[in-house]
Amino acid sequence: MRKWLFMLLVVSLFSLPTFSSGDTKATCIVCHNNMVGTIEYQGKQIELNVDGERFEKSVHGFLSCTDCHLRFQENPHQPPSGEVPEELRPIMEKVSLKAKVDPVALVACYNCHQEVYEDVLSSVHGRNITEKQSTDGAFCIDCHGSAHYIVSSEDDASAVSQFKVVETCGNCHGSPELAEKYGIEANVMKSYFESFHGKKHLLGHTKAPTCVNCHGAHAIKTKDDPTSPVFGTNKIKTCGNCHKGANEKFVAAITHQEPGPIPHYAEKGLIILTISVIAFTVTHVLLEAYSDIRDTFFRKKKEVEHAESEELSS
Repeated sequence: MRKWLFMLLVVSLFSLPTFSSGDTKATCIVCHNNMVGTIEYQGKQIELNVDGERFEKSVHGFLSCTDCHLRFQENPHQPPSGEVPEELRPIMEKVSLKAKVDPVALVACYNCHQEVYEDVLSSVHGRNITEKQSTDGAFCIDCHGSAHYIVSSEDDASAVSQFKVVETCGNCHGSPELAEKYGIEANVMKSYFESFHGKKHLLGHTKAPTCVNCHGAHAIKTKDDPTSPVFGTNKIKTCGNCHKGANEKFVAAITHQEPGPIPHYAEKGLIILTISVIAFTVTHVLLEAYSDIRDTFFRKKKEVEHAESEELSS
């Protein structure tokens, strides 16, 4: 048994990314980098594996494990026993229902991201957790992914990057069940992708507005909140960030509501007209090409045959 454990330790050490001398996180990664599967802890399934290489490349790669898992000691085989910092205790009590196992690690984000954390707690997402006690309220890792692998929002691999943030928001806002539960529009994703903004986004335009450009990122409010960037005349300033000279008539057209029958059928008519014009043009070109081929080969052949017949008759 000891021999097997020794071999596992040797293999683990050689498979680890390079850590700086004295880095305590190597003590944790030496095992978790090679673990697979899950275990049940306090009635919840916990993923054991932490990819050491991915963690090193993340924005948190410079941290030690105990910087976030504050109650854990360097020896991972002992249950968490450290004291919760007094300033984090009231926050932990508010958001603990979002934690899989270690609520302290969930509030440890506050130590580095205090302003952002307070914005989230005051947002509609945060209030769903702290006031309504809803486990489906969006919190840090719901949008950014596992804290072990978070990368910069400028990185294409980030869940909140320009070309992934709409999909990330759509994980919740595209759910009919959540729309019904919270009384929000059920068609927000569909209406976005049918809009000019959404079509530009699908085409890969790097400056196409996404959810966060209009609604914000961390301090998101309901559309009925006077401080929301999409409340009433606030939309003039919000739209004006991209559309200089935007006014009340202009911003009234920017909405997630279903379009009426006139724009709907006008769009369908334009699509049919466009396809018809393209089909007519392609057909015309093909007929012209066929005419040229016919004149070049078939008529020339007939002329040769006619000339030969005249020579024979003479």
